[in-house]
Amino acid sequence: MKWPKPWAHGRAALVYSGMGRKLILRLKHGDRQEVAQPAALWMRPTLEGLITPQTLIAPVPLHWMRLARRRYNQSALIAKRLAELVGTEWCADLLERPRRTPSLDGKSLTARAEILDGAIQINRRRRHKAVGRPVVLVDDVMTTGATLAACARACRAAGAGDVCVSVLARAVKDT
Repeated sequence: MKWPKPWAHGRAALVYSGMGRKLILRLKHGDRQEVAQPAALWMRPTLEGLITPQTLIAPVPLHWMRLARRRYNQSALIAKRLAELVGTEWCADLLERPRRTPSLDGKSLTARAEILDGAIQINRRRRHKAVGRPVVLVDDVMTTGATLAACARACRAAGAGDVCVSVLARAVKDT
């Protein structure tokens, strides 16, 4: 909450703990791609009031080496199903991650922002899809928001309208 986010609205369906954490880890690292369908169902109600017929849904991108290792982008699986549920267009490769970045686990917000600086950009071949349109960025989990912030800045720099974020789960600090 200390830094202003470069998106208009952010919504999460779950808290990243307990069963929510287990589901995401299974989807992300356990090859449980079928989790994407219920994930999209849980996320759909959080987007009420944010989706218009012009809205473009886009997943947070993976670097091609991570994609080759994992064989799928879990955020793209969720984004596709979410777009089908809300009846709007999605673009799997609106954003790209041309530079390989290390894992962000355990890194501070400042460290994450430094790692991600320039690591995510709009796909030049898809830029026209975002110009003047609202965009909803989809990811599995948000911890500090640094990755989504880098994606939102890339969309805004490409001429997108309002950018919102939708995640399956949000990490929260212990109170």
